[in-house]
Amino acid sequence: MEEIQSQSDLYRSSSSSASSPTSRVPSSHFFYVRKPGSLRQPISFEDSPEWEDTPDVDLRMEDEAGGGDSINDATTTPVSPSLSKMNSGSMASPPVPEGGAGTGVVRKIAGASIAWKDLTVTMKGKRKYSDKVVKSSNGYAFPGTMTVIMGPAKCGKSTLLRALAGRLPPSAKMYGEVFVNGSKSHMPYGSYGFVERETQLIGSLTVREFLYYSALLQLPGFLFQKRSVVEDAIQAMSLSDYANKLIGGHCYMKGLRSGERRRVSIARELVMRPHILFIDEPLYHLDSVSALLMMVTLKKLASMGCTLVFTIYQSSTEVFGLFDRICLLSNGNTLFFGETLACLQHFSNAGFPCPIMQSPSDHFLRAINTDFDRIIAMCKNWQDDNGDFSAVNMDTAVAIRTLEATYKSSADADSVEAMILKLTEREGTQLKSKGKAGAATRVAVLTWRSLLVMSREWKYYWLRLILYMILTLSIGTLYSGLGHSLSSVATRVAAVFVFVSFASLLGIAGIPSLLKEIKIYRSEASNQHSGAFVFLLGQFLGSIPFLFLMSISSSLVFYFMVGLRDDFSLLMYFVLNFFMCLLVNEGLMLFIACIWRDVYWSTLSLISVHVIMMLAAGHFRIRTALPKPVWTYPFAYISFHTYSIEGLLENEYLGEVFAVGEVRSISGYQAIQGNYQISPDTNSKWRNMLVLLAMAFGYRLLVYVLLRFGLNKNVSGRLLLSHKKNNSSR
Repeated sequence: MEEIQSQSDLYRSSSSSASSPTSRVPSSHFFYVRKPGSLRQPISFEDSPEWEDTPDVDLRMEDEAGGGDSINDATTTPVSPSLSKMNSGSMASPPVPEGGAGTGVVRKIAGASIAWKDLTVTMKGKRKYSDKVVKSSNGYAFPGTMTVIMGPAKCGKSTLLRALAGRLPPSAKMYGEVFVNGSKSHMPYGSYGFVERETQLIGSLTVREFLYYSALLQLPGFLFQKRSVVEDAIQAMSLSDYANKLIGGHCYMKGLRSGERRRVSIARELVMRPHILFIDEPLYHLDSVSALLMMVTLKKLASMGCTLVFTIYQSSTEVFGLFDRICLLSNGNTLFFGETLACLQHFSNAGFPCPIMQSPSDHFLRAINTDFDRIIAMCKNWQDDNGDFSAVNMDTAVAIRTLEATYKSSADADSVEAMILKLTEREGTQLKSKGKAGAATRVAVLTWRSLLVMSREWKYYWLRLILYMILTLSIGTLYSGLGHSLSSVATRVAAVFVFVSFASLLGIAGIPSLLKEIKIYRSEASNQHSGAFVFLLGQFLGSIPFLFLMSISSSLVFYFMVGLRDDFSLLMYFVLNFFMCLLVNEGLMLFIACIWRDVYWSTLSLISVHVIMMLAAGHFRIRTALPKPVWTYPFAYISFHTYSIEGLLENEYLGEVFAVGEVRSISGYQAIQGNYQISPDTNSKWRNMLVLLAMAFGYRLLVYVLLRFGLNKNVSGRLLLSHKKNNSSR
C-alpha cells in the first residue's frame, strides 16, 4: 500500500500544474453527454476537482416490446453514486438525429436486457502467464443504451463480447452466467446481431442491392416486406445518400469510404431487426470525423430501442461523451463498470485524476496499458523543453492494482451487483426465433447474386474471357492450315494438348475471385446467413453460364481455325467436353483456395498441380510407357487433362479413315496410336465425359467437406456450446 500511495502522490504532483486554477482553460471546451433519463443538460469536467456525490437519480426506461417486466423492476435501482457536478456553462453536445436520415419514419426496435455475472473465459495458450482471458466480469446492458467494453490491446475485449453473444470458439471454456431478459436461455437466430471487426462486402453491388440480397438470405416472407426492412436499415445507419452507390472493391477505383463500409456491415445485421447488437471495434480503421459520425449514428440506433454492446480501443472526447456505460478491462480484469462519468470519478478516487488537456479514453489507457512502461524506460534520459519526456510518471502495474482494488471496494461495484440481482430476480419475455429463409430460396438468391457479380466484375471474369480468346487465337494461328492428311496427326494431337492444358492453366487467373467468394461465405456463414451446401450449389449454378460462354467462344475459334472435322455433332461434343474441363478446373481451384485461403500459395499450388497433370496426360510420353508408380498411379488417373484430351481425340479420329498409298487405308485409331493412347470403342468418349462430370462434382464434394467440417463446425460448435452451457445452468 505504501508503494501504491507513493505512486498516486507522484502522479498527483505531476498533474498539479495542469490542474491549477490559473492554468485551466474554460471548461466549455470539454463536454460529455449524460445518458438520457438522468440529467437533461450536458456536463463538463475539470482536471482534478473536489468531487461531490450527487443525490440518487432514478433511472427510468420505457418498457420496449420484448423487454420483459424484469427491466422495469430493475431500472428503479439508483444509478452509480459517484457522479460529477453539473456545469451550466458547458458546450452543447453533438446532436443525435431523431428518426431516419430520409423523410420516412424508422420503426422502433424492441430491445432486450443482458446481464453477465462472474463471467470467466479460459483459452489454452492465449496468455503468457494465465489462460484466463476474462476474469470474473460483471455487467449489464439495457435497451436504448450503448455499453462499451474498453481497454488496451489483448485485454480480453473481443473475447468478452463473443462470450456474451455465445460465439466463443470450441477451444474456449466459459464459466459464469449470462442472462437475457432475466433468463439463462440462449439467444435464438435473428434475436441478436454480431458484426465482426473486419467484414467482407461485395464491391460490385450497390448498398441497396447488397442489403436486399442479405435480407433475402436471412428473412422468410414476401419480397415487399424485405424491401421495407432494407429501407429501414438504410435510414437507421444514415446511408440514404449512398444507397445507389457501388460499395467498391478491387474492380472499381471509386467506392464507399471506410466509414460508410463499416455502416453497411452493421446495416446488414439490422435487416433482422435484432434485439441486441454486438459490434467488435465499430471505429476500426476510421478517422476522427468518420468515428464521430459512426457513434452518432449508433446513438440514433440506440434511441430506437436497440441494445448496443461493442468494444472499442480508444475514442475522442466527443465520442466518449456519447457512451452510456463503460466496462474497463486490463489483462482480463475488470477495473470499472458503470456510467462513463462515474469512471472519471473512479480514477480520481484511486489517485489518478484526468488532466484537463487530455481525453478521458487516452487517460484511461495511459494508466492501464503496460506498453507505456517500455516507452518510459526507453526515454527515461530524454529531456524536452518542459522537463521530463513523460508528464505522467506512474507504474502501470501499480495503477492497475490500485484501480482494481478501489473498484472492488467501491459503491460502484455494489451498484452493479444490485442491478444484476434485480435483472435476474424474475424472468422476462423469452426471445423467439424470427425464422429463416428456405434452402431453395437461398440457392436461388446466391445464384442470381453470383450472376450479377460476374456480369460486373470485369477484372476477374470478362478479362478472363478476353485472355481465353487471345490464347485461342494464338493457338489457332499457330496450328492453322494443317489439313487432314496422315502426316498432320501428330501436330493435331499437339494442338489439342496445348489448347486444353494452357486453357486450364490460364484459369488460375480466377483465384482472386474465388477467394473473395469464400471470404463472403465465411462472413455470412458465421451469422448463419448461408451454409456450405447452399453456397456451393449457388456458386456452381452461377458459374455455369460464364464457363459455358468461355467454352463455346474458345471452342468455336479453335475448332475452325485448326480445321477439325466438319460435323456439327462432333463440334457440339468438343464444346461440351471443353465445358466439362472448365468445370473440373473451377472445382479444383475452389478446392485449393479453400485449403490455403491465400492468393500466393493457392496460385503456386495450382501451377504445380497443373504441371504434374500435363506431364502425366500422355502427350510427352504415352501412358502405357509411363512408370507405374507415381506417374501412372495416381497422377495419370487423377489428371483431368488425360480424360479431356482423350475424349477430344476420340471424337476427332474414331471413324476417320486415312489413305496410305493408292490401295491401302488405315483407321483413325491406327493412325493415332503412335502419338496418343485412345480406346477403339466409339462410346469411350462419353465415358470420358462422365469421368469429367464425376470429377467436377468430386472436387466440390471435397470443398463441401472442408467447409462443413471446417468453418461450419466452428460456427455450429460455438452455438451448440453456448446452448448447452445455458441449459445446464438453468
